[in-house]
Amino acid sequence: MEFILKDFKDLSNIQLFEIYNLRSEVFIVEQNCAYQDVDNTDKVAKHLLIMEAETLAAYARIIPPGVSYKEASIGRVVVKKTFRGKDLGKILMKECIREMTVLYPKQEIVISAQSYLLKFYTELGFKAEGEEYLEDNIPHTKMRLKS
Repeated sequence: MEFILKDFKDLSNIQLFEIYNLRSEVFIVEQNCAYQDVDNTDKVAKHLLIMEAETLAAYARIIPPGVSYKEASIGRVVVKKTFRGKDLGKILMKECIREMTVLYPKQEIVISAQSYLLKFYTELGFKAEGEEYLEDNIPHTKMRLKS
């Protein structure tokens, strides 16, 4: 397993293809949700890839403060179907949080979590805030991890 953290401009064509392929495979096809996945946030985010040999097994983007929220954020957290059930999601999130303590010291992290994953994020230290809301017709909950 290899961790790769890159700015958008430093991603290879192949890496970018694999990221967009995995995101569309899960968020658009598997979750049956038509929405604009590729957005301008990709250009300012750092991209964390977990590679297993030549396969993109998991991915998330680290979003700087002032883009999605006043605080730093994590988004597009995804694990390839064939790699699920191996705690890769937790490994990915812990690595995101670790990287963010270096990139944005003493910053809280805010996320928009799909509500069915509240327990997953709570186990990582995030706390739910406010009412559940629909984002792209999927129930979400704002969550915060205090520094």
